[in-house]
Amino acid sequence: MKRLGRFKMLAIATLSAIALAASIAVAQTVTTNQDNGQGARREWRGPRGDRRGKGRGFGGMRAGGFFGQLNLTEDQKAKMKQIRESFATTNKPLREQLRAKRQELRQASEDGRFNEALATQKLTEIAPLEAKLMAERAKLHQEMLSVLTPEQKTQLEQARAQFKTRREMRKRNIQQ
Repeated sequence: MKRLGRFKMLAIATLSAIALAASIAVAQTVTTNQDNGQGARREWRGPRGDRRGKGRGFGGMRAGGFFGQLNLTEDQKAKMKQIRESFATTNKPLREQLRAKRQELRQASEDGRFNEALATQKLTEIAPLEAKLMAERAKLHQEMLSVLTPEQKTQLEQARAQFKTRREMRKRNIQQ
């Protein structure tokens, strides 16, 4: 009986040591992944260090996103690039307007005081601009889809369905 007690103690000590080592390793990984001490993990940031993930704003529709799985021809890649560049050029003034309005909105809470009237006014000005940009993104999406063959569109839908399934699985795992 005493021997079984020693075995249990040894097992508990070993498991505790492993748990401690694992938590230290995770802490070091998170610290290593922090970007300029801001606390955000590097994999959540885009290549320039900003919060732009793959395909942000295009629902993964950039050449490296869902479209990257479709074996696009060089002609299709060139058309996609031209469509994206045209979108960026055409909508640059709208995006700059939105950026300026959001900056004005942030000023509503400067110095620790919140100016509700200013915030409401700025949000009222921002909403139609965001709606217009959303409509432009929908047009972009349709233009990009028009470049695809029927087979590629089918592959794209399958990839989206798989993505949604994986996302739902992750949500369920998190909630449990």
